Amino acid sequence: MTSNKNLRGVLPPAVTIFDEAEKISEGGMQDQVRFLMQSGVHGITVGGSTGEGHTLSAQELSDIVKITSDVTNSKVPLIAGIIENSTKSVIKKIDALKNLPINALQITPVYYLFEPDQASIIEYYRDISKSTDKPIIIYNVIPWVYLSVETLLKVMDEVPQVIGVKQSAGDLESLALLLKKRPPGKLVITAVDPLLCSSFCLGADGVIAALPTAAPSACVALWNACQQNNFSYANSLHEKLLGLWDAIKGPNLPANVKYCLELQGCN
Repeated sequence: MTSNKNLRGVLPPAVTIFDEAEKISEGGMQDQVRFLMQSGVHGITVGGSTGEGHTLSAQELSDIVKITSDVTNSKVPLIAGIIENSTKSVIKKIDALKNLPINALQITPVYYLFEPDQASIIEYYRDISKSTDKPIIIYNVIPWVYLSVETLLKVMDEVPQVIGVKQSAGDLESLALLLKKRPPGKLVITAVDPLLCSSFCLGADGVIAALPTAAPSACVALWNACQQNNFSYANSLHEKLLGLWDAIKGPNLPANVKYCLELQGCN
């Protein structure tokens, strides 16, 4: 099983590149992964919300993981995202990835109309963990199933295979509380795009968010500056990245990130 220590730093969620027939573009995905790796990122995530993971079939997700892993060649960790509405649907995607070299799974709570109670959330992640030997990261992003700090801590405590949480939705307060109260050895990864500098300074273990895909080199530089306590440089990068975030945030975020990559020569 992957050491939690390897899942640190800038772990951008790759966008999903489609061709004109709306099929996965193998060449486009390869070019993007190479670009991200050349930018110095510490890992790659696929199938997240920036990658339109909620729209992908099990076969499409499997194809993307295979294409990505062929490029990364185990040089950096690979995380596969799963965004589904039921335990059964999640396990179907896990089965599709079973023989592929992924280092962890990033899995949302169910995102249907009805919010499950805390006991059901714990049981959901427990059942998922029985179907895989991969570490699981909770992706806390679903607005109407937004897990409280208490629930996240309880899941991490009671389901050993859940190695951490990716905290999203602009919620820096919950991120800070998770960092303070997390069980020993568990990861807290930020997805608070406009406050990456603050997240890193608080001690977040890394970032999986759209901004590092749109501007990977700058986000790696920001991570390095914070690790080196170079806060003057970190703050200057923060201000530039905040301007970029203001420009790309919105309902068309995946498309906007794709445009940022295109502007940098990654088509």
